[in-house]
Amino acid sequence: MAIEKGKLIEMYRTMVRIRTFEKRVAKEFAAGNIPGFVHLYVGEEATATGACANLRPDDYITSTHRGHGHLIAKGGKTKRMMAELYGKKTGYNKGKGGSMHIADMDIGILGANGIVGAGIPIAAGAALSAQLRETDQVVICFFGDGATDTTRFHEGVNMASHWKLPVVFTIENNLWAMSTRTSNVRNITRLTDRAAAYGIPGVTVDGNDVLAVYEAVGEAVARARRGEGPTLVECQTYRHRGHSEGDPASYRAKEEVEEWMKKDPIPRFKGKLIEMGVLTEKEANEIDQVMLKELDEAVKFAEESPLPDPDEALEDVFA
Repeated sequence: MAIEKGKLIEMYRTMVRIRTFEKRVAKEFAAGNIPGFVHLYVGEEATATGACANLRPDDYITSTHRGHGHLIAKGGKTKRMMAELYGKKTGYNKGKGGSMHIADMDIGILGANGIVGAGIPIAAGAALSAQLRETDQVVICFFGDGATDTTRFHEGVNMASHWKLPVVFTIENNLWAMSTRTSNVRNITRLTDRAAAYGIPGVTVDGNDVLAVYEAVGEAVARARRGEGPTLVECQTYRHRGHSEGDPASYRAKEEVEEWMKKDPIPRFKGKLIEMGVLTEKEANEIDQVMLKELDEAVKFAEESPLPDPDEALEDVFA
């Protein structure tokens, strides 16, 4: 699969942007500058980046409680995202959504979601809309391994299958549903075995290999655009941090964490690009510095932005 140099570098830049954003969020949360809860995407950057690299601006995504990476990969701006986490008026949702509910309809981000699996029926609904409007728009629906055990998974995937809706159901299997190990609650090792129950294709890929994700999701997106219906894609990956900030993740064995750290998707992709002659060490360092500066500016923007006025509390709501 030939990918032009510019796209490869942009994918690497996106992965570094996500990692830099998340590390800065961890720092600001620990300092007490960000209220609520945050669930970081550190370690899973290849999945969102590889998947969203197949999308057009008018395509859609639905996200999860661990959604910062999805939003950045779809084109979300770090300044407005940081302002939202800070609860400021200049955030994507005027400071009312916070980390788990960022949305931007203008670029197809239908919302992160604090309810496990809740994005699945929303994605099916958006895909139905695209089908009825006779566009060739596609929806990528991100969710974790734990969400595959919910009724929302069965209902959403079954409906999408029956109506041949243009949606790619993307499982981010990081082995742990909060503190429950995937292998302790299921008799299958490949979650895409469940695709057979809905009569749709299922493919499992290395979620830490951005090019493998890009190729698998690309085929699923193309299939959806042709009107052939949904695909279930499982990306096997690993979160480097606890379920949320403050979780020491003591339920995970030290050896397991160390083994997965060796599979870190960013140095892995960087090494491949250098080997291919697409990127140099100097250029990679420059990307790091640019992202650090971008996040300094994002935090400054968030700090200097105003809080929403209390009188605005009931604006932008249905009831």
